[in-house]
Amino acid sequence: MTALSDQPHLRPPWWRDERILKILLQATFVVAVLLVFGILTQNLLASLRRLGISLGFRFLGNSANFGITEGLIPYDPSESYLKALLVGALNTLWLSAVSIVLATAMGFVLGIARLSSNWLARQLAAVITEIFRNVPVLLIVIFWYQGVILTLPGVRNSLSIGGLVFINQRGVKLPGLDPSGWLVPTLALPIGAGWGIHRLLVARRPELGSGQRNLWVAVGVALLAVACWVLSPEPPLRLDVPVLERFNFRGGIQLSAEFTAMMLGLVTYTGCYIAEVVRGSFLAVPRGQWEAARAIGLSELQTFRLVIVPQALRIMIPSLNTQYLTLIKNSSLAIAVGFSDLFNISSTIINQSGRSVEMFAILMAAYLGINLVVSYSMNWLNARVKLVER
Repeated sequence: MTALSDQPHLRPPWWRDERILKILLQATFVVAVLLVFGILTQNLLASLRRLGISLGFRFLGNSANFGITEGLIPYDPSESYLKALLVGALNTLWLSAVSIVLATAMGFVLGIARLSSNWLARQLAAVITEIFRNVPVLLIVIFWYQGVILTLPGVRNSLSIGGLVFINQRGVKLPGLDPSGWLVPTLALPIGAGWGIHRLLVARRPELGSGQRNLWVAVGVALLAVACWVLSPEPPLRLDVPVLERFNFRGGIQLSAEFTAMMLGLVTYTGCYIAEVVRGSFLAVPRGQWEAARAIGLSELQTFRLVIVPQALRIMIPSLNTQYLTLIKNSSLAIAVGFSDLFNISSTIINQSGRSVEMFAILMAAYLGINLVVSYSMNWLNARVKLVER
């Protein structure tokens, strides 16, 4: 009887080899996608040739000849389309960044409130969450703009909060910080001293743990920062409080009515979805973790902070990533209230130049780039906090 080890290795024919079939299917799919893309591109180019239109991005250097109501950088209508796009992109980033921070804070508050043992807090959070989650975001933005902000009093009758914040039909006026020339030295000196204290403690006191070293560094930096602030010839930072003049406020930071309405719409809509993410993440932590923490003598606050929150964060970060990307894409609805974001300015450029193909390509690339950066950052954070099996 012939031994199995003496038999030659029999391989199936290539049309029955699972590995080769997978490669062939993937290659066929790629070829099909490229073929469809090529056909669509040829049809587009043929249509443009019939209309006498050529593709190109040289038009971005032409003068824009339209104004932009607000922006983070100076802009003049005589400047190019490219400068106008840059203003719109910065406005989109500013709106998205502020909305993400506030929506996250709102989501955590509502999510934890829905888990509270207090009946009123739990029911109130549930009502707010269910209302804003089940209404289209565009309606929420228009509600904040036309139903709330435009009904506020005029500039001279602004609602005041502590004499520092003023709210009226034109938006919100906030106090700002006016730096002086002594700001950099008063920051650089304590930071440099903190680094020196840390290196000295590592070299001279190796028996100290990281927590004790950090405490000494923090105390040293705080004391030196206070000394630099007191001894500097002029204050490194001044509080720039808005002052009412004849027709408007002078000084401070102005948040326009359009920006405020868009921000409130994005925050309330996305914050309610984040609240459900937070609530579901905390409920996903096994109940045995609470019981184990109590068994070793941890208090309720210590259990929540040291045991439950780290595990819940590992669960919620992927879902938070999705909500952040959705918020950035929803920011394109700012055109409904006239906020000068990237999409609004691009629409104006399309109307003036007729370059719809190029502008939509720029829009897609811009939003894709922003979302990829946010997604990569959240994936990096997820990799840092995820539980590594030993």
